[in-house]
Amino acid sequence: MAATKEEIITGLAEIVNEIAGIPTEDVKEEKSFTDDLDVDSLSMVEVVVAAEERFNVKIPDDDVKNLQTVGDAAKYVLDHQG
Repeated sequence: MAATKEEIITGLAEIVNEIAGIPTEDVKEEKSFTDDLDVDSLSMVEVVVAAEERFNVKIPDDDVKNLQTVGDAAKYVLDHQG
């Protein structure tokens, strides 16, 4: 069953918490991974891999650069989940 946008954002918050140690309540839709959440490029790769596994999506490397905010990532997953 496909996840809702809220479920995806919650899942992304849990992933960012596990990888970068950012409290889940600080991971909001409008937050930038790099500017607001201090997710560096290496950690972003980990976030993407974890999101692919959790939400059963494939995020090509060319698309990762477009995922600037948590909302961008949530919309991508919402649009591409299997």
